[in-house]
Amino acid sequence: MESPFEVLGITPDADDGEIVDAYRERVKEAHPDQGGSAAEFQTVKTAYERLQNGYEPGDPLPEETAEPEAEEAPPEPDDPMVEFLNFEVLEDHGWALEDEDLFAKAADANLQSTDFGRFYVDPNDTLLEAAEKNGFAWPFACRGGACTNCAVAVVDGEMPSPASHILPPELTEKGIRLSCIAAPVSDDAKIVYNLKHLPEVSELLLPASRFEQASSTD
Repeated sequence: MESPFEVLGITPDADDGEIVDAYRERVKEAHPDQGGSAAEFQTVKTAYERLQNGYEPGDPLPEETAEPEAEEAPPEPDDPMVEFLNFEVLEDHGWALEDEDLFAKAADANLQSTDFGRFYVDPNDTLLEAAEKNGFAWPFACRGGACTNCAVAVVDGEMPSPASHILPPELTEKGIRLSCIAAPVSDDAKIVYNLKHLPEVSELLLPASRFEQASSTD
């Protein structure tokens, strides 16, 4: 069985930053929506979790068990499931946030997996953290609710907004949330991310260069 370091393609002396960078790269490659498989995706996640839990070179690994003749589909998690859509594709298709059938139209439009898809949100993870764990590079800057770079629109479902953040009441009333500090609490949610071109949101953006390791989409 490969060690967690081998799975992520890093050396045993890799620091925390190198481990996170390697995980983000490998989990993108392994994601079923990117040409990988569920088994490979789980192997990458397990390797990262072992390193986060203090795995050291030479520590014993669980013995591999023989694969079953027919692979059974894993049970659906009990965690919230988020269906997401990239705001940037709305203009291309003549859609609007207010469209009642927005996600139905997106499902029929053969969009790229980075623009439309779904993932589960693990307990205690923010929406942004869940997106990153699933291999998606969503916009962000401060990670602390001090800007709108990570803003999303909650089209369906419940995603409470913490008390401390930069969003004015008129935006929260419209369902705008900051993915870096909020997470869905309903079983299912429909989210439109990458709202930087929405006028009310763009006024509160900050340059990602002000923050270390910030990421944003073009």
